[in-house]
Amino acid sequence: MIEARGLVKHYRSTLAVDNLSFDVRPGTVTGFLGPNGAGKSTSMRMIMGLDRPDAGQVRIDGKSYGHLRWPLREVGALLEAKAFHPGRTARAHLAALAASNAIGRRRVEEVLAITGIEKAADRRAGKFSLGMSQRLGIAAALLGDPRVLLLDEPVNGLDPEGIRWIRNLLKNLAAQGRTVLVSSHLISEIAHTADALIVIGQGRLLAQTTVAQLSARASSLEEAFFQLTEGVTDYSGSL
Repeated sequence: MIEARGLVKHYRSTLAVDNLSFDVRPGTVTGFLGPNGAGKSTSMRMIMGLDRPDAGQVRIDGKSYGHLRWPLREVGALLEAKAFHPGRTARAHLAALAASNAIGRRRVEEVLAITGIEKAADRRAGKFSLGMSQRLGIAAALLGDPRVLLLDEPVNGLDPEGIRWIRNLLKNLAAQGRTVLVSSHLISEIAHTADALIVIGQGRLLAQTTVAQLSARASSLEEAFFQLTEGVTDYSGSL
């Protein structure tokens, strides 16, 4: 479970996240929605301890990320599609990550197969397309078989087959009781994958709700999302 309480983050004079609180529960895919620039990526970076909040705190199963003994075994994340050394092969990249958290080499081969990149495992990752880079990033997130997963815009660069694959993967992971948080600015895409929703705008929480509850407030889910993020609808849902 992820618990965020009162998160605030400034970048110089810009307020990126404004007193943001939410919960991400296990056993369901939670969509993290908001327009571009809403503060989604900043919030996820604070969950992962990459950005220090100016106020507030985040707990992952009761601990801050910095206090996790074997972080890759507890939290897997895809925050940037090309977060790897371009000169390393996909297999070497994953092997280095595995060694850092005492994860066996067999698991490297397993996640290469899960993500469908085993045939490209000995190619330099810097030559990968965006879609292949996304798959490698997802392989890294899955490497430690973690209970908590955070994926930032995971469908970027994927073809239709890849999009169907990631939808099914995320649903299966949630069905295993894992905590799954997926960010997107595309409500139509999240609607195919998530049941729970966290909607933010200008760094503030607009709603913590479900796809069904949000859909019921307008003629379509997209219209409900537009109204909510434009401040037309005064709505505060709860799970």
